[in-house]
Amino acid sequence: MLYACESKMVKLTMIARVTDGLPLAEGLDDGRDIQDADFYKQQAKSLFKNLSMGQIEASRMSVETGPYIFHYNIEGRVCYLTMCDRSYPKKLAFQYLEDLKNEFERVNGSQIETAARPYAFIKFDTFIQKTKKLYQDTRTQRNITKLNDELYEVHQIMTRNVQEVLGVGEKLDQVSQMSSRLTSESRIYADKARDLNRQALIRKWAPVAIVIGVVILLFWAKNKIW
Repeated sequence: MLYACESKMVKLTMIARVTDGLPLAEGLDDGRDIQDADFYKQQAKSLFKNLSMGQIEASRMSVETGPYIFHYNIEGRVCYLTMCDRSYPKKLAFQYLEDLKNEFERVNGSQIETAARPYAFIKFDTFIQKTKKLYQDTRTQRNITKLNDELYEVHQIMTRNVQEVLGVGEKLDQVSQMSSRLTSESRIYADKARDLNRQALIRKWAPVAIVIGVVILLFWAKNKIW
């Protein structure tokens, strides 16, 4: 089957380390032609966060958000993510990510684990922009050939809604926060209980201690006098 549709493809491209969600690179020109670009970038970062916390298990997934769709691919502890129009073919989107992955590993592979600051590989934007242009028009012979490549299938890649995906992480965060709050409240309660016990002991034994003190004082005074 031949595909011959035209659609503006990449809206955002972001690359992050899965182990901690650290952003490594992104397309610098991305998001200029869409409204709420910062909102979608924040959603992408939330996806990276959930991945780093192990709240999303799939190594490849498509995530619908408004009129767009995120596609991500995880290879070698790095997540390659793009956001496209929903009408853009999934197969091309994942082949685009595959091209980014191959070049990123070739150029930066030995430095990925030691990167300590966000966007340590921002110069990779040059390759992102160049590759994006190749995939932008689905009618080119190159892209039609890729679309009809039966060896590269994406039918089994799961598609989910962004609220469903991010909601899992939010619920787990809420559970974690509630657990931390209960632990903190338990400590406070234990401290208050110890204080109350201490006060009760003081109230119970203070009169006895006073009487004993008076007796000892009188005994001492009597000996002094005699």
